[in-house]
Amino acid sequence: MPSVRDILNELKWRDNSEFNKVEVWYRHRGAPNDTMVISGEEIVSLHKSFLETKTAMIPYHRVIKVIYEGRILFDRFEM
Repeated sequence: MPSVRDILNELKWRDNSEFNKVEVWYRHRGAPNDTMVISGEEIVSLHKSFLETKTAMIPYHRVIKVIYEGRILFDRFEM
């Protein structure tokens, strides 16, 4: 199975995809159900071990799901 980073890079750089349609679900202590969701438009850059937003750096190991246009591309618990 491709890594979270590989999936996000593919979506970011593929000509026919719109990165703002990406949803990234991740573990965030203190949030309802310890889960937060951000869209692709909130992602500033993709690094080797984390993704960066304007307000946070989220390690890939905290990502639970990646969804694009309603299709689950990555689900940590369905592997």
